[in-house]
Amino acid sequence: MSKNNRDRFVIFGEEILPGESKELNFNLAKLHTNTPIEVPIVVERSKILGPTVLFTAGIHGDEVNGIEIVRQLISKGINKPKRGSIICIPILNIFGFIQKVREFPDGRDLNRVFPGSKNGSLASQVAYKLMKEVIPNVDYCLDFHTGGSNRFNAPHVRIEKGDSTLKTLAITFNAPFTLQSNNLNKSFRSACKKSGVPLLLFEGGKSNSIDSTVSNTGVNGSKRVLHHLGMLKSNFKVSSPLKSPITITQSKWLRAQASGMFKTSIKVGSFVHRGDTIGHITDPYGKINYWIKCRNDGYIINVNESPLIYQGDALFHISTEIA
Repeated sequence: MSKNNRDRFVIFGEEILPGESKELNFNLAKLHTNTPIEVPIVVERSKILGPTVLFTAGIHGDEVNGIEIVRQLISKGINKPKRGSIICIPILNIFGFIQKVREFPDGRDLNRVFPGSKNGSLASQVAYKLMKEVIPNVDYCLDFHTGGSNRFNAPHVRIEKGDSTLKTLAITFNAPFTLQSNNLNKSFRSACKKSGVPLLLFEGGKSNSIDSTVSNTGVNGSKRVLHHLGMLKSNFKVSSPLKSPITITQSKWLRAQASGMFKTSIKVGSFVHRGDTIGHITDPYGKINYWIKCRNDGYIINVNESPLIYQGDALFHISTEIA
């Protein structure tokens, strides 16, 4: 039977019937103080059968802006579907969230251990439980991320080239940019693809920060996707996009040629021309001045906002080809 025509819906041994709402506990290991950790899974089911959409964030514990997007979906009631089912997991890496860091306590990156292992590292066990207990019930997934290490991402979605389902979802979501990128080995996106679940990955903002423009882009895009699937209730308005997303097929990083104090002179999302000055590196004594010139025409989709950088650090992510 197709996932989106199931009456019976079971997660972690709990059955959720059509028309029911439940908050489940993604049971993880306790803190080293023996304090229990509860990771809520919010499940909302309509009485009318339809697709199941999963919203996830916080795979990296310091990517707070993604968590804020899923929080808003819940607090505003957007996650209560007209038909089908919506599952929300705002924080997958609760340990990293508590410590305001990217990784799990074992030093592992959750987004590099999928599909996980029942008896592996802590991160691997979380990945395993997610893939075994939740994903078999899911038809579509939207996963929210931010830039790391003070690097601010322009709001965009990432899809694999040639994936027609994700292309349609990306156009529907209508972030300012769509970036074509290959799935990383052992990533959540890769594991979902192998399980037959299309995952639309959203990037926007930077770690340990909340940006209202990024949050609004994520929430509005989610509403458009739910509306497209016939799941959004009529009391929610869907904004009409002012323009179509720009599809980036190739991009590259511009790295620092010197260490020092760094300041950008361009806004993320801007279009720049070859030869434009887009940043400046100096030293604390004012003896060194290094002006950063753009090497090609393109869109700036990521800017390093750290004031102190080392030679070789990634400063700007720039498109080199667009569709």
